[in-house]
Amino acid sequence: MALDNPRELRGLEIIGKGNQIKRITPDMYRVNSQTNHGSYLVVKKGNDWSCECPDHKYRSVICKHIHAIHFSLNLRQRVVIQNLGIEDVTSEGCRICGSSNVIKLGLRHNKRGNVQKFMCKECGHYYSDNEGFEFAKVTPKAITIALDLFFKGVSLRKICDHLKQFEGIEVTHPAVLKWVRKYIELMKSYVDRFTPQVSGMWHSDEMMINVRKTKATEKGNYDWLWNLMDHETRFLLASQVTKQRKVKDARKVFSQAKEVANGQTPDFVVTDKLRSYDDAFNKEFFTLRNPRTKHAKLKNIREGTNNNIVERLNGTKRERLKVMRGLDRDESAQKFAEADRLYYNFIRPHMALNGKTPAEIAKINLQLGQNRWESLIRRSAIHRERGMY
Repeated sequence: MALDNPRELRGLEIIGKGNQIKRITPDMYRVNSQTNHGSYLVVKKGNDWSCECPDHKYRSVICKHIHAIHFSLNLRQRVVIQNLGIEDVTSEGCRICGSSNVIKLGLRHNKRGNVQKFMCKECGHYYSDNEGFEFAKVTPKAITIALDLFFKGVSLRKICDHLKQFEGIEVTHPAVLKWVRKYIELMKSYVDRFTPQVSGMWHSDEMMINVRKTKATEKGNYDWLWNLMDHETRFLLASQVTKQRKVKDARKVFSQAKEVANGQTPDFVVTDKLRSYDDAFNKEFFTLRNPRTKHAKLKNIREGTNNNIVERLNGTKRERLKVMRGLDRDESAQKFAEADRLYYNFIRPHMALNGKTPAEIAKINLQLGQNRWESLIRRSAIHRERGMY
């Protein structure tokens, strides 16, 4: 395709020179000046790009530096497609400083195959293209299959059998559980940075769960799992495990939801008739300012208030816990609740949301692609490596 715009041609010339663009973040780049020894900052704001150069600043046109960024991003996308979904790390630049002055340093051979090694000539950082899976003895595909099957309710031993039959990989069930704990902790530190855009109605409900090594009650060894969900986005704002259903326990789930929503308050909070909700609601949501959050206590379906949304979630969790035959202790129960919340919000497509995840509906669109597990793990590892959390 011919380029008639002279600024587009100059942008293409910048790409042709190589090492002219330094990636700082996915929405921020620094492009070398073509007339002096300086550089210009190019930043994406919404769907538009801005540049510090006089051509864009005073004429309000798309300058050659912005065109160079467009060409660079389009070129990178074509490289991804041609490599069957394997991103070319050199096109993104160094994991630490973002420099595009990166060279390849051969391959490292291990049980999972060949791994490309790189070195940044700006900061001297060495890295490979298997971020997030650096010390794994199996492929990222096998690990993400195991994670997905675990959260879909398959037992650990059946996961091991699946990997042996279809991937030719022999692992033990403690190894699978180790993967779950390791990668959930990694991803949680990353996704907790984002704030969902929620609606004006929240639903809260509690359910009894079996925790084997907890103090026995009159009904056996049980704790309570509290869940609070947004109505429109189905985003699970809070999951808390407590030993009782007192006011302080109900306050925990309200407090976590407020923290995740980051200042957003609902118009209504729908709960059942548990008395602990009354005092907990007043302590967490009561204010003299308008508009005030109202407490809608479920009495009967005819009144138009129901908790079907969160009760359906509880049914899904019961199915998963049945396979696990309960949880081990209080601490592991809380970790499982948080892990399942991450899976529900960012990985699992929701039928009521036309196959999208609650995070996507809540304006947290990370564009994870087909293998959401692998993309989220890699992105979390890159942010950790850059010291962003």
